Amino acid sequence: MLDSNFWKYPIIETAGYFSVVVLCLVVSMALFEVVTKYKNWEEIKKGNVAVALATGGKILGICNIFRYSIARHSTLSEMIGWGLFGFTLLIVAYFLFEFMTPRFNVDQEIANDNRSVGFISFTISVGLSFVIGASIA
Repeated sequence: MLDSNFWKYPIIETAGYFSVVVLCLVVSMALFEVVTKYKNWEEIKKGNVAVALATGGKILGICNIFRYSIARHSTLSEMIGWGLFGFTLLIVAYFLFEFMTPRFNVDQEIANDNRSVGFISFTISVGLSFVIGASIA
């Protein structure tokens, strides 16, 4: 039988948060795979640096949002809820980036290994993750 204070041990709590965030990250990346017109992991395997930058920015952005969510919320369900809300805002930012660049197609440029666009995508994801994270109530 488990001790009632089982979840109060820092190592157990850390393992729990880690496991949940990794699962949320996998789900989030699967959703980004659906949203983008290119196949992230296939392009990375081919050596597409722009896709690697954009994908890395998404991963770092999602993890940063969950870092803020863990720091601010005392229950696992609140942490997950606010983290997923932050992720939703990150997807909105992705669509805004595409909308705000009418002279070229962001997905197409990243798929074509335009590293400048990949780097800007990286920067937007990471930068906005700090804004989103700071505003998570």
